Amino acid sequence: MAGRRTVVMGLVLAAGIGVGVITAFRTQIATLLLKRMIDRRVGRDALAGLPDGVHVLLCGTGSPLPDPDRAEACTAVLAGRHLFVVDAGDGGARTLARMGVPMGRVERVFLTHFHSDHIDGLGPLMLMRWTGSAATTALPVAGPPGVAAIVAGFNAAYAMDSRYRIAHHGAAIVPPGGAGAVAQTFAMPAGDSAVVYQNDGVTVTAIRVMHAPVTSAVGYRFAYQGRSVTLSGDTAFSPALVRAARGSDLLVHDALQPALLARVTERLAAAGLANTAQITRDIRSYHATPDQAADAARLAGVRRLVLNHIVPPMPLRIAYPAFVGDARRHFAGPITVAEDGMMFSLPTGSTAITQRGLL
Repeated sequence: MAGRRTVVMGLVLAAGIGVGVITAFRTQIATLLLKRMIDRRVGRDALAGLPDGVHVLLCGTGSPLPDPDRAEACTAVLAGRHLFVVDAGDGGARTLARMGVPMGRVERVFLTHFHSDHIDGLGPLMLMRWTGSAATTALPVAGPPGVAAIVAGFNAAYAMDSRYRIAHHGAAIVPPGGAGAVAQTFAMPAGDSAVVYQNDGVTVTAIRVMHAPVTSAVGYRFAYQGRSVTLSGDTAFSPALVRAARGSDLLVHDALQPALLARVTERLAAAGLANTAQITRDIRSYHATPDQAADAARLAGVRRLVLNHIVPPMPLRIAYPAFVGDARRHFAGPITVAEDGMMFSLPTGSTAITQRGLL
């Protein structure tokens, strides 16, 4: 018995000494840990070494509803050697940088439409691309009619910031010509879809989708060397999207779970927030449900479905089955609930679709 007490006292004493050592050297320990984190994260290039193909990086999988784990709408597509960003919601550019993507490589932004959660982060994206590469030309931002007004507004808002940075860092580091963005307007497709970009074997097709009362709303299909991904943008179930997405390897489709959102609406109404409650009722009409996204995937014959633009927020992975609901009855292929930091790779000369996390 005495021996046990001795052992226990020894353990307690050792623990106390350990805590004391940690307390005494916590600044040094914290500094060491932070240096290791900096060495591991700063300057890393998540795109280096990727096989030739199409790579889809989810940098914003949320919606305007507050979600601490998801930025607003943002998806990057690396097709061959060309890096594009589709939509630039709040936090999207910062998430992309955290994923280890060299922001200076962003060649062009494609906007699906002009709701705030798809454009709020355009300013930081313009800035990071400019300062990340000493760009000498402004960032091209392509989109349907209306994109010129969006770009002009951001350029005006960031004009003073740009002047400050040039004065501080000098034109060699931040060339004046690289500040801001330049709009590239394309006409809404007369039919289901229209090609809006072609270069080095990469084809980008804009697809007319259903997001009324928004009239200038599109999705995009990126195709390269036999591999392709279709991004829905924001849409209700859209036959045009189904037709344009046919044969895609991957469909990234927005999704709103009506049963769960109805609960949010009930709680808002009960709390006396009638205005916000009505907004949550209204948004059901212009977003697809997971079941409808799965129907689109099945009818288009795609190989994998990713549910994106998650409404309402999903704070726990254990809740994902409730969000997906009956969608797996509508589509037999893999269904993934999108998370910030996910990357899907579609290498050329293969039918493989691989997934990994970059955060």
